[in-house]
Amino acid sequence: MKKVLFLMLALATAALANDGEVANQTIKAYSLIAAGIAIGFAALGGAIGMGSTAAATIAGTARNPGLGAKLMTTMFIALAMIEAQVIYALVIALIALYANPYLG
Repeated sequence: MKKVLFLMLALATAALANDGEVANQTIKAYSLIAAGIAIGFAALGGAIGMGSTAAATIAGTARNPGLGAKLMTTMFIALAMIEAQVIYALVIALIALYANPYLG
C-alpha cells in the first residue's frame, strides 16, 4: 500500500509541474492505470456473474429436467447481458486511453 501511495504522490508531483508535456504524460499514465483497474474489475465481476448464472441453471435443470431447454435459453440471454457490461467497461477504458478528454 505504501508503494502505491508513493507512486501516486510521485505522479501527482509531475502533474503539478509547470511543463505541459510532463502533465500530459502524467495524465496518460493515470489513464493507463485506471483503464487496467477498470478492465480487471469488470472481468472479475463478469466472471463471478457468469459462474453464478451457470451454477443456477445447472441446479434448476437438476431439479426439473423438463425445463432444461427453457433455462438454457434464459441463461444465454443473461450471459449476453453480463458480457455486455464487460464490453461497456472495455469501451470506456479505450476512450480513457485513446480519446482522453483531459489532455490539453
